[in-house]
Amino acid sequence: MNAIKQACKTVSDLWSLVVGLRVTGKYFLEPQRTVRYPWKALANTDTYKGHLELVGSPKDPFKPRCISCGMCALACPSNCLTVVKRKAPKPTPEEEKALAEAKANGEKPKDKTPKDPEKLIYDYSLCSLCGTCMENCPAGALRFSRNIYMAGYSRNDFLFDLVVKLRECDAGAPAQTAAHAAEKSEA
Repeated sequence: MNAIKQACKTVSDLWSLVVGLRVTGKYFLEPQRTVRYPWKALANTDTYKGHLELVGSPKDPFKPRCISCGMCALACPSNCLTVVKRKAPKPTPEEEKALAEAKANGEKPKDKTPKDPEKLIYDYSLCSLCGTCMENCPAGALRFSRNIYMAGYSRNDFLFDLVVKLRECDAGAPAQTAAHAAEKSEA
């Protein structure tokens, strides 16, 4: 009786081995999905979601579309965004007189504070890339970047001021285009 149980266990073990080899063999014969990066170019970068970046306004690409409402920072579950609003400019003596006259007449003076933020601090090391900040932004001022080559040595390398980053990216884009045009004309 013991020999029959041993034979049944051996057949059962061999059957599980055959099933496992069938699964392994199926995936072994499929084409390779892993890209060996430096030797082969990546083709699936269209769906990549990188760190957040500000969207420039349509009229001036160096000025962010952001209106400093702070909804992105309030909605962020990771608390990785901080909006620093601009301060109102100091009025000239003529403007102070006009404001005093407007208050005396019962008129509400127009606010001259710029709407764009002074700073928008973003800590990518805390971000969960959930997109809640983008969904809650009334101005549509945030988007995911397509930068797949970002790397750093410390957490401070992933702490960004998005306003400065917008100005650097937009300022660098025309220079890159001019550099490429110069290279092509030399060749």
